Amino acid sequence: MTVLTVYPLTGQSTHLSLCRRWSQRLLAILGVELRTKGTAVEPGCMLVANHISWLDIFVINAIAPSAFVSKAEVRAWPLIGWFAAKNETVFLRRGSRGHAKIINAEIGALLDAGRNVALFPEGTTTDGSHVLHFHAALLQPAIESGHAIQPIAISYRHADGSPSRAAYDGDLTLGQCIANIIATQGLIASLHVGRPLDSRGIHRRDLAHTAREAIMGATGIDEGKPEQEGADEGSGRDLPATVD
Repeated sequence: MTVLTVYPLTGQSTHLSLCRRWSQRLLAILGVELRTKGTAVEPGCMLVANHISWLDIFVINAIAPSAFVSKAEVRAWPLIGWFAAKNETVFLRRGSRGHAKIINAEIGALLDAGRNVALFPEGTTTDGSHVLHFHAALLQPAIESGHAIQPIAISYRHADGSPSRAAYDGDLTLGQCIANIIATQGLIASLHVGRPLDSRGIHRRDLAHTAREAIMGATGIDEGKPEQEGADEGSGRDLPATVD
């Protein structure tokens, strides 16, 4: 209702404020406490994070409302696709190099305007016990536009500090995942914001490796699942698309 009634009459600064407010409110309704540490999110950075749950989007938006990168199929989802489009989601079409160039320019324009663009370069969710290979091609728009990449480590924990799988969606339905979150008392969403990584003159694979290592270190993960040697950067079960 806010998007329908308020967005058409207000500007971007109001939209960002509303997005932050309703993200914080959603976490409160679900009983999730948000804790952040590290450095501040810098405007005009591409934010890269490990991916555990649909809730990650609202956790990030609660501290830094961002334009998210998503697979194009999401645009066709009832209500969710419309809502995502109204909040500047960038939709990537699989396997189209021509479309990838358009998307690179769109993301670059958002970064140039001081907006944060967020993506999950693993291309799918994990239970938080490891961090998958980062698909480096998704970082190309930041490199081409000369903007920094800022890693964000996401973890979900119980009140005693032990890891929690409550927010992990896996093969669960949205309803089942929400029920798990509500049933978990004292669920804490932890965000560790790393320092921005200068993308100028750095190969995207090196940037992806550095960002992944920073996230693994911040979440206390010593080893992720081994990367496939020579893995195709455009592969991945839920990877939105290859951006070359």
